[in-house]
Amino acid sequence: MRHLLFPLLGLSLLAGPALAQTAPDTPDAVAPRPWFRPRHLILQTAGGMGMVAGGVGYSFWRDRTEADVLVGYVPKKHAGSALSIATLKLLYTPYSVPLGEKLTLRPLTFGPYVSYTHGTINDEERGQYTKGYYWFSTDTRVGVVLGGRLSYNRPTSAAGRSHRVSAYYELGTNDLYVVSYFSNSNFRSLSPVDILTLGLGIKAEF
Repeated sequence: MRHLLFPLLGLSLLAGPALAQTAPDTPDAVAPRPWFRPRHLILQTAGGMGMVAGGVGYSFWRDRTEADVLVGYVPKKHAGSALSIATLKLLYTPYSVPLGEKLTLRPLTFGPYVSYTHGTINDEERGQYTKGYYWFSTDTRVGVVLGGRLSYNRPTSAAGRSHRVSAYYELGTNDLYVVSYFSNSNFRSLSPVDILTLGLGIKAEF
């Protein structure tokens, strides 16, 4: 993952000078849709949210804030037991950079997430460990992600809604990884890259 990490971070940094060229996202000048109807569909791989994860998301505040719900899956051969992972992710995009009529770059997106994993090995066997053996939750993780997104602006719908299709990446970490890193007194057992995850995905608005 090291050879991908630095190019991705560089993309976000290089986009910084372009901030003066950014324009605020245009809110949907359309009739409001029912509150329960999602704004976009999501397909993601990795990032600590499943080998394959799918879900839906909602947009708020001029499309700058998103709440995504994903359900992921990891086959038994890759985890010792088949895992299903439910994730709630909140993302904020401070600015975007138009790249012509068809493309829009969102160099920076970030936010917290919480996930719950079902199916971890022996997670249903109570009393197998002494109290305090695992001080942390073995199935619930709280973390943060930071990434970027490139969107293809499809023609708007008859109702005026945008139909963008976006490819994104997210670097993330979680509470257990951070604690493991700082609990190593010499900081040699783990490097900062070791506690990062990389997720890749696609979002399609409808």
